Formats: sequence, C-alpha cells, structure tokens
Amino acid sequence: MFRQAFNTALAALAVITFAATTTAARAAEQVVNVYNWSDYVTEEALKRFTLETGIKVVYDVYDNNEVLEAKLLAGKSGYDVIFPSARPFAAQQIKAGIYQKLDRALLPNLKSMDPVLLASLTDFDPGNSYVLPYMWGPTGIGINIKKVQALLGTTAPLDTWALLFDPAISAKLKGCGIAILDDDTEALGAAFIYLGKPAKSGSKADLDAAAALFAKIRPNIRYFHSSRYIDDLANGDICVALGYAGDVLQARDRALEAKNGQQIRFVIPNQGAIRNVDVMAIPKGAGHVAQAHAFINFLMKPDVIAGITNKIHFPNGNKDSLPLLSAEVRNDPGMYPPAATLAKMVDDVVPLPADRRARNRMWTRIKSGK
Repeated sequence: MFRQAFNTALAALAVITFAATTTAARAAEQVVNVYNWSDYVTEEALKRFTLETGIKVVYDVYDNNEVLEAKLLAGKSGYDVIFPSARPFAAQQIKAGIYQKLDRALLPNLKSMDPVLLASLTDFDPGNSYVLPYMWGPTGIGINIKKVQALLGTTAPLDTWALLFDPAISAKLKGCGIAILDDDTEALGAAFIYLGKPAKSGSKADLDAAAALFAKIRPNIRYFHSSRYIDDLANGDICVALGYAGDVLQARDRALEAKNGQQIRFVIPNQGAIRNVDVMAIPKGAGHVAQAHAFINFLMKPDVIAGITNKIHFPNGNKDSLPLLSAEVRNDPGMYPPAATLAKMVDDVVPLPADRRARNRMWTRIKSGK
C-alpha cells in the first residue's frame, strides 16, 4: 500500500516536473521569427547572429508592404521582427497600435545610428519609440545601357523620368521591356514628380492627371512587380525599370557575376526622386521579444550592417558603418548621392486617410488598364 502510494506520488511529481520544464523551455526558446523583404540581408549575417547569440533565425520574405500589412492587421502574425517601409505603412501601423514599444535598455547599439535619419521619422514616431531605420534609398530608374542606347541613340539623356513617362520614348523601349514597381507610393510619386505636382498628392485633379499619364504609356509597360525586375534586368529580359537603388545595383552585380554582357546602371532622374526608408519594428503579440531586441541590436552593429550594405547595395541608417563600407559602395552616387542630388529628393510623407484610399483605388485602376 505504501509502495503503491509512493509510486503514484513519484509519477505525479514527474508529470509536474516535466510540465514545468516544458513551460520554462518554451518561455526561453532561442528563436526569432523574422519577416523581411527579399534579398534584404545576407546569409553571413544570419549565421553570425546565431553563432554569437545561440538564437535560431526563422526567416520569411515578402515583396510588397500590402502583404506584410495584411498579416499584421489579421493579428497573431507569428513574427517577432518586421521591416515595413516608414511611410505611409509604419506610420499607419503605429497609429493602429499593432507595434510594441522598443526597450532601449536592450538596444545599446542605438548609439551608432544616424541622428538625422532618426529625426526624420519622429513626425509619426516621436522619440523613435516604435521603429528604427534599417535601410534607405532613392527610387529611380534601372537601365540596361546597351539596349536603351541601341534604341534611343548614344546621346539620348538617361537621367530623366521621360524614359518611362514620355509616350514617344517609352514606345521605343516597349520591345526590350519596361517594368514598374507594384507600389502606388513610389509609382504615383514618380509620376507626380514628372508632372511637377506634389509627390504625395491625393487630390482628384492630380490623381486624374497621373491616371491620364499612365493610360498613355500603359501599352508600353510589360508588368508591375516589386522584385521580379531584379533578375530580369540582370538577364537582359527588360531594359528599363522603375525600381529601388539597391535592387538595381544587385541586378548590376548579378550581370557582372554571370558575365552575360548586360550593363546595368541606376540613375536618379534630374527632376527629383522619392527617398524611402525601411524600418525595424516588433509587432504586438510577438512571442520572442527579448530575441527580437537582440536581432535588432545585432543589425545595428556597424560592421554587421556595413557587410550587409556591401552585399545588397542599399545604404543603411548607421553613421558608424560608413568608414567600413567598400570604396565602391561608399563612392557610388546611386547609393550615397551628392548633396546637389539629395537636395532634389523628396522624403515620403503620410497621406491623409481619404487621400490614401483614393490613391489605392487609382493605382488598382492604372494597373488594370481600365
């Protein structure tokens, strides 16, 4: 009787101990679930993070802000660190209350971040409480030099939005392929700059003007996509793309590595361009908050982020990384533009909700060609 009671008590104690151990193990699980843009970090950085911290990285990718936003708004996304574009997406998401505040005590490398870039985010995130800059860069034009000059001549100006928006010019380039980012912030912004209108307008008159402009060139556009153009530029499948600087420079490097004869260049149009910033944030409900902070802090190490920039060719938001960049990257005007070019660039602004809805509707209409 005593032995039976003892064995029963021992078994119960084992169950309790196992349950407690399992709960503790789950609470201390060394993993961070990351959701980021495609081609926006390096394998070397991820491996080094795990080696230094013991935290495994589960890494998923998306190719537009709308996909990320849909997951966040649905709730319980399962992700611990995300990388939305600052405006209008992160700004709207902060207002919607779907991020948690960052714990600065867990982010000692914050001291290395560019104070000017940090300050540029405070209009929607006072005190940089919810987001920190990751990468930034201009939206401009990726050009296959040989193909474009073969069609337009070697003296044709290339640093102009007219390559896309002048119907006579884009008609000549139609055969070699034109791609447009599937992003109304960037595409409509570029059209507005070309038309001499506010880059972030939402007025009916300006949207109608942009729609009329796109209607004239719509037959010349091969597709709208936010990542496909990288490989297509590198392979010579398209010759002109409205794209991000880093993406186009990646395409250039892939062409060089492949030795396929494609000469890719990124240009910032002389009329001006939009400067965008992608940020790091932790969603509310993240299951691994300490690990998320560790990952963000790791990405703010100057040598880590310099290594990523050297590989993916997007300028970063870390002031102390500049001396660690390769000379090729640091001196590339497509990545770190001179002051005269920077003066013509337009920072993203947050449209009013009504303007945002109007822009979304117009963008859907433009893409459909209706």
